[in-house]
Amino acid sequence: MVSRDLLLVSLGLGAVAEFVGGELAGKRLAFVPDAGAPYEDRSFVERDRSLLSRMGFDLLEVTLDGKTAVELRSELADVDVVFVAGGNSFYLLEKAVASGFGEVLGELLDHGVKYIGASAGAILVGPDLRPVSTLDDPAEAPGLENQRGLGLVDFVVLPHYGNEKYLPEYEAIISQYEGELTLVPLRNDQAVWVRGDKYEVTSSAE
Repeated sequence: MVSRDLLLVSLGLGAVAEFVGGELAGKRLAFVPDAGAPYEDRSFVERDRSLLSRMGFDLLEVTLDGKTAVELRSELADVDVVFVAGGNSFYLLEKAVASGFGEVLGELLDHGVKYIGASAGAILVGPDLRPVSTLDDPAEAPGLENQRGLGLVDFVVLPHYGNEKYLPEYEAIISQYEGELTLVPLRNDQAVWVRGDKYEVTSSAE
């Protein structure tokens, strides 16, 4: 089994090129936009799509909503990178659980496919989404039976840390959960680079 490689970003994609490595042109990247669906303004999803395309990736749009694990395995069979864009973490988790995406993603990671999660896409792969329930609206995922994440990493990313508007909420979250869960607050210019069972916070400024 190969070492699993994940890059979990808050906003900036500056670390993507080094993380993926080699020549980006022609590398097949599955772009998963589902988390943005609950929002009228999806410009943040468009921004990521545009940036990744300009980097040279061959983008393949893959939605989770309504899919089965069999369909996702087929669609993702030949990709080099899976990128899950931001939005509502709970909505994203609901679609990931219903489609079997977590299991499929685990298989892909074990075969050397790299994962990049932005904001909600970074939160998704952690063990628990409860800490972000004051930041994202859990009501967007009425079919969700619990708030357990995919558990591909053993910490919870708190994206957009340092934004003054959210500071009181982040302080409350950290105070409530820091004894129970490992929390990794990330500024918009930072990312967590995961290599196997080790991880480090690194710059991802654009």
